[in-house]
Amino acid sequence: MTNQSHKQPLIQIKDLYKVFGKKPSKVMPMVKEGLSKDDILAKTGHTVGLKAINLDIHQGEIFVIMGLSGSGKSTLIRHFNRLIDPTEGQILVEGIDVMKLNSKELEQFRRHKMAMVFQRFGLMPHRSVLDNVAYGLSVQKVDKASRNAKATQWLETVGLAGYEKQFPTQLSGGQQQRVGLARALCTDAEILLMDEAFSALDPLIRSEMQDQLIELQKDLHKTIIFITHDLDEALRIGDRIAILKDGNLIQVGEPVDILLNPADDYVEAFVKDVNRPRALTVETVMKPPAYRLTADTIGEALKQMKRIPANYAYYVTDEGFQGVVCQKALEHAVKTDEDAPMEDFKVEEMTPISQDALLESIIPATMESNLPLPVIDADGDLQGELSRTHLADVLSDFYNDDTNDDGTDDDTNTEK
Repeated sequence: MTNQSHKQPLIQIKDLYKVFGKKPSKVMPMVKEGLSKDDILAKTGHTVGLKAINLDIHQGEIFVIMGLSGSGKSTLIRHFNRLIDPTEGQILVEGIDVMKLNSKELEQFRRHKMAMVFQRFGLMPHRSVLDNVAYGLSVQKVDKASRNAKATQWLETVGLAGYEKQFPTQLSGGQQQRVGLARALCTDAEILLMDEAFSALDPLIRSEMQDQLIELQKDLHKTIIFITHDLDEALRIGDRIAILKDGNLIQVGEPVDILLNPADDYVEAFVKDVNRPRALTVETVMKPPAYRLTADTIGEALKQMKRIPANYAYYVTDEGFQGVVCQKALEHAVKTDEDAPMEDFKVEEMTPISQDALLESIIPATMESNLPLPVIDADGDLQGELSRTHLADVLSDFYNDDTNDDGTDDDTNTEK
């Protein structure tokens, strides 16, 4: 995802409060004084759903809202399209205050701007798969031929070509969820709201649906607000993640921020069991490339080397990373001919690692190498380095949690 900070956010949530009960406005002073959710419930019979939520969501990002049940995440998503009205606060979509829309404008907004994908699929059992997908367009009064053509196209996109005439009951759970996704996409809504959309699915199907969503998003660039209670799912699909607890917003950040810098004990408890080697890429933990040699001659290279505190450096030319050079070898070569071109010097070959690789895949190579491994991008340009010490630091918490008191491992995952 590109950096969108200079653009106005697509959605802005400002000081949002939701109190459930008969007289929420009377309870608001207690909420703002900081009384706990339990105290307010005991004293007034009112439930605090959301408290002082401030969020910016940018165009084209998958924004995940996560928390345990009762954290307020489903309450929050239902505010976006005003299925629930807030007790206080503003919801702005493209600068328009959704609270100020009249019933006709709100209807248009829901039909054209936002589409929702539910946990339990929400399909109409008496309508065919094609009619279910085309439903949003029929509500928009699109003619039958056009809406069926579009619905057929979306069914193909989600891998259900040939299922048009089937009925929902004839499909598996995963297929039904694909129909739900196709129906939401078919309306051309810019914003997709997905409330626990994959949590009713078997783990394997769920994983496939996550992959499909990530793939679709590469072409669609929709703004997707995705609710889940599952941190692995959040880390896998989210560009950014917001974590809620008891109606409070605890932390917002990119997956790597949440994983490596949890804001408090609550978030830390969430991330403790995450398989870090599978969740983090090299790019998220690499260090800047410390020392480069760019000289044309051996003599110049040695001068560059002496200016740096280490006794090794990466040799880089216009063609990108070439290998690693040790100071001793340069000192030896200079005695023969200090004006010899560097391209004649035998650099030590070292296989670079990709910045997109998962840590899991590079653990053996990093641990076997005495020197930090060079990290390159898709063009072969040097972007950073990863040493075994640094990798061990990043992974130590993860592996230490798997270790018993006697120092033995619970499982066989002991590659260090």
